Amino acid sequence: MSASGIIEKVRPRLDSMRERYQEISGKMADPAISRDPTAYMKLARDQSELSQIVSLYDEYLRIVREQSDLSEIRNDPQMSDLVPLEEKRLAQDLSAVESRLLDSILPKDQRDRKNLFLEIRAGAGGEEAALFTRELARMYLRFIERRKFRSEVMESNETEIGGSREIVIYVQGEGAYSHLKYESGVHRVQRVPVTEAGGRIHTSTVTVAVIPEASEVEINIDQKDLRIDTFCASSAGGQSVNTTYSAVRITHIPTNTVVSCQDERSQLKNKAKAMKVLRARLLEREQTKQNEKIASERKGQVGTGDRSERIRTYNFPQNRVTDHRIGLTLYQLDHVLEGEIEPFVDALRAQERSEEIERLG
Repeated sequence: MSASGIIEKVRPRLDSMRERYQEISGKMADPAISRDPTAYMKLARDQSELSQIVSLYDEYLRIVREQSDLSEIRNDPQMSDLVPLEEKRLAQDLSAVESRLLDSILPKDQRDRKNLFLEIRAGAGGEEAALFTRELARMYLRFIERRKFRSEVMESNETEIGGSREIVIYVQGEGAYSHLKYESGVHRVQRVPVTEAGGRIHTSTVTVAVIPEASEVEINIDQKDLRIDTFCASSAGGQSVNTTYSAVRITHIPTNTVVSCQDERSQLKNKAKAMKVLRARLLEREQTKQNEKIASERKGQVGTGDRSERIRTYNFPQNRVTDHRIGLTLYQLDHVLEGEIEPFVDALRAQERSEEIERLG
């Protein structure tokens, strides 16, 4: 169904929103309401939520009226020469307004504005997988920097030859989750490993989880359900970094969820970091259970969301990156690994929007 067809189908809903907006505006002008701060603020919030939709809908109706008026002067000899140009302008204006109006009425993912934890773990492939885990982490850090978000490495488990078994990155910024949520899944790398003497191409995998940050209000953790262990932080190879028990491991006993942090020299700071990661993981676990119960996954990651699903392949011999969810292939692997993943992000966001429009229609 076209954008125009969808908007015509939901016009009763838009008309209702417009009436509600006018009703709220009238109430806010009432002196009695202005003397009640709580009631006034609630009305102001409701008005703000409707304001953009109503403004775009009014613009849509204005252009439709102009198109109707234009058809009436089509047969006027003195005006007929101007009609084609005006028709083209109005068609372009209408298309732009329809797109923005659809965006404004599509369901919003409430997690999009949240900060997030990016968890990157080596899968099949041993040391080669660990090396690519490190490279993916660098790719995401470059992308985060390009988007002007802030990042902090919360946890890193390094190997002896410079790879990482696991890296957890905390990402902060307006809309950070909306840009990175599509990265969750299995990333496959095809190349000749540095440890391969025979020059054969190997296939390894790395899993990426994108978890929105949870607030204390969203997830309540009973301290009695936690086991907290402290130990000496160590680097790759097991060498002791310091002799104090600054590293912290927290186990949530009911779910057997384990989080550790050893990046800080302060035990208190490591505990705070670990609790932040634990809270996010428990919230994600609870949300996953709810989604399974109602069987209405929003497909926030475009696909089934199953982390065992291969989402992307990085082929080094061909300098190729393929996203299997949308069939997009770029022969710019070097650019992608420098953090230039916007083509994939934009295409996945467009597909998600298209699917939402189909459901709306």
